[in-house]
Amino acid sequence: MTEALVTVAVPSYNQGEYLDAALSSIFSQNLPVEVFVADGGSTDNSVEIIKSWEGRLAGWRSSADDGQAAAINECISKGSAPFVCWINSDDYFLEGGLARLVNELLSSESAPAVYGRAWNVREKDNKRTAIWVEEFSEKRLAVRCIISQPATLIRRRAWDAVGGLDASRHMAMDYDLWWKLYRLGGPLRFLNEFVAVNRDHGDTKTNTRRVAHYTEAMAVVRKHHGKLPLKWWLFQPYAVWFKALLNKIESRK
Repeated sequence: MTEALVTVAVPSYNQGEYLDAALSSIFSQNLPVEVFVADGGSTDNSVEIIKSWEGRLAGWRSSADDGQAAAINECISKGSAPFVCWINSDDYFLEGGLARLVNELLSSESAPAVYGRAWNVREKDNKRTAIWVEEFSEKRLAVRCIISQPATLIRRRAWDAVGGLDASRHMAMDYDLWWKLYRLGGPLRFLNEFVAVNRDHGDTKTNTRRVAHYTEAMAVVRKHHGKLPLKWWLFQPYAVWFKALLNKIESRK
């Protein structure tokens, strides 16, 4: 049996309508992977979907847990592959996307992680837009999260060194992780290619808990950068209140 190259965590809760596509995108990468699914005790058809993939999974469970970050940490701790990542059950990899991330890290022994580009696909009308990502710099990371989580791959030794995700964070745990990895091992490597898709639908935490997400992101910047750029205050009315209103209007159409 080929030794796994990537440990993939798939946290999920009542995402049965998306879960099969997420798992299919992982196993179609033509890479030796070990995949662990942590389902939070779903009441939809998630367990049925998971069982249909059981023969290819390295492990799974369906029970109440301590949240998304804790579930991801749990999954990755069960694996042993040299590279790790997670894909939320409503997102998916593009064909060959994960392999391109692996090749990029293999060609750069110093970078703690690599990130590529990702599409945001709005479920309502299938509109596709590119998520904002750019070449890594601390100054830009302090202004906004310039890294798209579904399009990211991390060295296990770096993940272990920073202790994985902060399980006390429930909104900006990935933003916090990028800072920790940067402080540990320097700039994350940027791959200017599209490798993953983020689904934008009404039930995402970004849409339903916008105020909490923005507040936690600000706390992350203060913690790691030492100060909060003015942009966060100037942009807050649009990023939080106005967008929340737009989402409410959109949901009624």
